[in-house]
Amino acid sequence: MIIASVSSGSAPPDLVVVGDVMLDVRVEAPALVTGGDVPGSVRIRPGGGGANAAVWAASGGARVVLHGAVGDDPAGHLLLGALWDRGVNAPLRRSSDRATGTMLVVSESGERSMVSDRGANAVLDERLPVTARGARALLVSGYALFDHESEAAARAILAGATSDLVAVDAASWPLLRVYGTARFLDATATANVLLLNEREAETFSPGELTGRYRDVFVKLGGGGARHGRGGRWTSVPAAEVAAPRDTTGAGDAFAGVLLARLAKGQDVRQALVAACAAGAEVARTGESWPVRPR
Repeated sequence: MIIASVSSGSAPPDLVVVGDVMLDVRVEAPALVTGGDVPGSVRIRPGGGGANAAVWAASGGARVVLHGAVGDDPAGHLLLGALWDRGVNAPLRRSSDRATGTMLVVSESGERSMVSDRGANAVLDERLPVTARGARALLVSGYALFDHESEAAARAILAGATSDLVAVDAASWPLLRVYGTARFLDATATANVLLLNEREAETFSPGELTGRYRDVFVKLGGGGARHGRGGRWTSVPAAEVAAPRDTTGAGDAFAGVLLARLAKGQDVRQALVAACAAGAEVARTGESWPVRPR
């Protein structure tokens, strides 16, 4: 059974984010031993691409609605409380037969591997909550498209989008390759903004992106970001990070801040600079959400 939680507000949101809400379990160890036990560091944090983007967007004062799902379990309740505490309107579905999604991130000798269980994220509702009406911008995570269980709902949301800015984040280059570029272009036909990283961009043929989307933003990590419109490209340098701790969630922070700034009418270059700074802050602190001052 799925239980929907809906609340209403007065002013329309600046941004609606459709994406995953996950519990991140981060493991750091110098080396793993098959069949053995090693000391290390284990941290549990709220995460998920949708949640991360929504929290970063709200941190700058934007009115944000997050559309997604969690399990009706302790992890789901924890994440719901954390999202509302960060100023995100989160009328998430709560599934009684799907557990809250979990991401395991293992860092071993500087190399990072991830294992994910999307759990309740797969039961995405194609109906946006009433609090999403009139939003200036919509951001849909590619993960919702790439999962066969949530694909139909994600497609329906995109097909019915009425926001001025309709954005899709490609999210994962391995999944994008499996899904197929032609299928992706078809699914995102109503979008006018595309966000992707360098490897995801390489999946498409030259000129295929700027010919389809009004605005294309390529995240380059330590290389900053590029913006393409009408076949013309401009670049913004990255904010310097002396010793990056963990980049998990940096792309989500970039997306949330960028769309929130654009929704409020900020100049594209200024919005890009702010988005790069948010991504750099994640890398510097190693936290997917903004660190609150103590």
